[in-house]
Amino acid sequence: MEVPDKNQILHSFTNDEKLIHQSKHLLLELYRCDYEKLNDESFLRCTLNRAAKLAKATVLNLISNKFEPQGVTAIALLAESHISIHTWPESNYSAVDIFTCGQNMKPEIACQYLIKSLQVKEHTLRIIERNPPVEVLTKTRTVV
Repeated sequence: MEVPDKNQILHSFTNDEKLIHQSKHLLLELYRCDYEKLNDESFLRCTLNRAAKLAKATVLNLISNKFEPQGVTAIALLAESHISIHTWPESNYSAVDIFTCGQNMKPEIACQYLIKSLQVKEHTLRIIERNPPVEVLTKTRTVV
């Protein structure tokens, strides 16, 4: 297997296929956040749940872990994919990952809510457009 050059653009679609950006992957870096909020597992679970619902997502499950001496990882499993948060309270920093499938969910609203709730002073946001096969986009799944 050949490893691509870091400057090489990879394409896995044919020239006649039209790209339809139906999925997004948001990478949100949160700096200078409130220490107490970043270290509160219950608060973070509730905040992820509320962020998902505001973004019109369907929450299937919430899992989390509190680390010692500090820090939390929490994940909201969504019918539309997931939202995760990893915190480093000692650095007042958090990394958020939001992956969405389809066009109904509004992940930017979840980002805005998280920024406000964690009293973030600085942040960066990168949005990656995902390109799933047409078959993925045209089939509907049901939550069981």
